[in-house]
Amino acid sequence: MKYVEAGGARISAIGLGAWQFGSAEWGYGEDYARNEALKIVHRALDLGVNLIDTAEMYGFGRSERIVGEAIKGRRDSVFLATKLLPVGLPFQVASRARGSARRLGVDRMDLYQQHWPSPMFPPGATMPRMRKLVESGLVRLVGVSNHSLAQWQAAEKAFGGPVLSNQVKFNLLDREPERDLVPWAKENGRIIIAYSPLAQGLLSGKYLETMPRNLRRLRPAFGASSRARLRPLIAALGEIATRHEATPAQVALAWLIRKPSVVAIPGASSVQQMEQNAAAADIELTDEEDARLSTLASALNR
Repeated sequence: MKYVEAGGARISAIGLGAWQFGSAEWGYGEDYARNEALKIVHRALDLGVNLIDTAEMYGFGRSERIVGEAIKGRRDSVFLATKLLPVGLPFQVASRARGSARRLGVDRMDLYQQHWPSPMFPPGATMPRMRKLVESGLVRLVGVSNHSLAQWQAAEKAFGGPVLSNQVKFNLLDREPERDLVPWAKENGRIIIAYSPLAQGLLSGKYLETMPRNLRRLRPAFGASSRARLRPLIAALGEIATRHEATPAQVALAWLIRKPSVVAIPGASSVQQMEQNAAAADIELTDEEDARLSTLASALNR
């Protein structure tokens, strides 16, 4: 496994996003929550994946509970990240953090992230309270999610120190973070955590001919015309994958984590998928392969 180090943290380049744990609306049933999800976490840890990311809003707290159950007895192997949804009043930050820790069954969280910029309160209302969580020992490091560079920097100023990470949508089809977030993170010893690194499965190629059955089918990106436009990129992913004895999804992940200061948190619907995701960290793309994928992806946005 490849690791990224920043702010005293050592984080696996491929993590595990647990948004689907306990989220029945995405087609994941009770058996998945009680059995498969735990097996996925255990296998991830066996493979050296230490970044497990969840949030209080995922499954209305169920994801945190499932993750907490899965890491029992293996807490020292986990870089545990969760997120605060910025609703309610700033003085509730501490109680909300304690609620997450309770559901996770831990006495300290490695990374506590503000899930979105607050629509009502400036960083100065929230970030000093996040600092108090660090000072109390409940939280080790603080991050943000879905923040622009200016919002990230404002959060740092209000926090009074490094805000380690920014978790944003980032993949071959969503490349806005390359413009300023990735360079800034590289220059300042911060980390970009890429969620939806496979564009909810579009980059795997499995939806090229067939529509998904869950909520994805309602997204315009999964419409027939949108999927048809992806054919050149999916074909290139497949060709490069064959060269590396890999899958298109693994190549898409390898392209992403080849960038400095970037880690990815794909979800996993099975132990096998978790194993495939983790193996993507071992794929070494050439500069030519990287450039080919980047060029084809850029053409889709014209």
